[in-house]
Amino acid sequence: MRRDDLPAVSAMESASYDFPWSEGIFSDCLKAGHPCWVLWVDGEVAGYGVLSVAAGEAHVLNLCIGQAHRGLGLGRHLLKRLLDVARWNGAQRVFLEVRPSNPVAQTLYQSVGFIEIGRRPKYYPAKVGREDAIVMALELVAP
Repeated sequence: MRRDDLPAVSAMESASYDFPWSEGIFSDCLKAGHPCWVLWVDGEVAGYGVLSVAAGEAHVLNLCIGQAHRGLGLGRHLLKRLLDVARWNGAQRVFLEVRPSNPVAQTLYQSVGFIEIGRRPKYYPAKVGREDAIVMALELVAP
């Protein structure tokens, strides 16, 4: 991901989520040096992922495939790339949070080996009140 990608990434984020990250948050992730990836298909941004890596652990901060490209296996492809990046940076385990109201994402994460390890009560904003987060983890093994 580059600064030039931020408008497209931000637009996709806003179209995909009720409570999207701002363009400034993506910019801050770039400034912080987080691995940020954009997936291009036929000359357009099809998806993106943001990872943080430190102290032998990684955290998937954001993963999104645009509406026009969903159901094609691109989310799995991008997630696997983020896991490769985590390995390359010395991570031994990867964490993420996912909304209970997002079963498609839960299924994707479970399909590559993530397991639920806990819940964060009232973690996400919701249309009414707050929504818990399912905390998931994956132990990385050498490829």
